[in-house]
Amino acid sequence: MSTWWFPDNTVLCNFAAVDRLVLLRDVLDGRGRWTEAVAREARLSARHLPRLAVLPAEGWLGEPIGIDDEAERQAVERLRRAVFNGDRRHPTQHLGEAQSCVLITTRREFRGAVWITDDRSAAAFARRRGIRTLETMDLVAAAVRQGLLTPADGHRLLQAMTAAGRHLHRTSTGPADLSR
Repeated sequence: MSTWWFPDNTVLCNFAAVDRLVLLRDVLDGRGRWTEAVAREARLSARHLPRLAVLPAEGWLGEPIGIDDEAERQAVERLRRAVFNGDRRHPTQHLGEAQSCVLITTRREFRGAVWITDDRSAAAFARRRGIRTLETMDLVAAAVRQGLLTPADGHRLLQAMTAAGRHLHRTSTGPADLSR
């Protein structure tokens, strides 16, 4: 059974901001998936980060996964509003996070999947629910372990993301942080 990895839009933007979506693709290694809401968010974010526009055509995140079941839809809306503080007047606010968490916790084919987010409170909630949750820094560390980057290059990459205005939950203080 494959373990799917679900990056949220923030993570996609972190890599797009420094033109390293190919690295993200390589780290995900065929395991990447996304929800309809995350795909929509990425499409909207492509206005500011044009590199994101290639994601649907490249297909390495698969077809966006929809929420068609009424019970799942209700669970997504409850989570979006009660946990992630989504506003009723803004129905897409925090929708990607809610869809990802519901899919991972309810659908058999996604049980044990990994969610990747740099949203501190969303990550804390997911971890309490038993969802394995990673952050951008974890993906860069994985790239180092896989030999796709040196620790020094990984550290520079995280610093470049920050310099590009991205707000990472965690970042390295030096190359050694990525080789543990």
